[in-house]
Amino acid sequence: MRTRRIGQARVGAIGLGAMPLSIEGRPDEARAVATIHAALDAGVTLVDTADSYHWHAGEAGHNEELIARALRARGSAAAGVLVATKGGRGRPGDGSWTVDGSPGRLKRACEDSLRRLGVDAIGLYQLHKPDPAVPWAESVGALRELLDAGRIRMAGLSNVTAEQIRQAREILGDRLVSVQNRFSPAVRDSTPELRLCEELGIAFLPWSPLGGVSRSALDGPSRLEAATAFHAVAAERGVSPQRVALAWLLSLSPVVVPIPGASRPETIRDSAAAADLVLTAEELARLGAPLPPG
Repeated sequence: MRTRRIGQARVGAIGLGAMPLSIEGRPDEARAVATIHAALDAGVTLVDTADSYHWHAGEAGHNEELIARALRARGSAAAGVLVATKGGRGRPGDGSWTVDGSPGRLKRACEDSLRRLGVDAIGLYQLHKPDPAVPWAESVGALRELLDAGRIRMAGLSNVTAEQIRQAREILGDRLVSVQNRFSPAVRDSTPELRLCEELGIAFLPWSPLGGVSRSALDGPSRLEAATAFHAVAAERGVSPQRVALAWLLSLSPVVVPIPGASRPETIRDSAAAADLVLTAEELARLGAPLPPG
């Protein structure tokens, strides 16, 4: 698989979003582990998780523990895998999501993630979501303290604006290596953040990168047109529209590393194959550039 850079790490151009393996409707553990192993076999070396990826109350860190078990089962073959986890959100078990970006909470969450993952330092630790009740500089400052203490090797952000990226960059410097925002054929409103990441040399990790390509219609005629183009190109190439969508994302910038979710081995194998699908200029024109802000 082609590779891309996150900070000083080289990872496969397609990552694995592991959330579906632990939330509502999750597969049994055997299939979940088989999905992670299929990802590794396909060249995936970035696995994205979070302490809040779980279903029921009282099982925080379910996804992290699952990933740790799956990687241990592979022994030295999993040594090059970068596990990116996140802190700052919670799930009380009723289907809702909470946010707590206070420095104390982030530091405790990091220590819990270290224990569950069974590592001395987390490869990439990301602030899951800005907390409106906590000054942004304080939340980001907690990441700086974790970096200084050697508890995390690299820091990232998720669900942030361009201005928040700039502010975090001032605090963290080049130790800020990733931004994880929602971006897909259907949702392109993080284009300014993507372009800023490109300017700063920060990896951009689209979450929910396949939004739109699995449905026959989207919200609004322009979105429907885009979805139809993805399906049409896929039919002509003899591949899935999801594979085309991921190849399109990779074409947008060398800093893009999509993290499609998967709950079946065959799904992540198909997604991983997008790293080697090179779209033509004519196909890219049909699929469309990112939409401008607004």
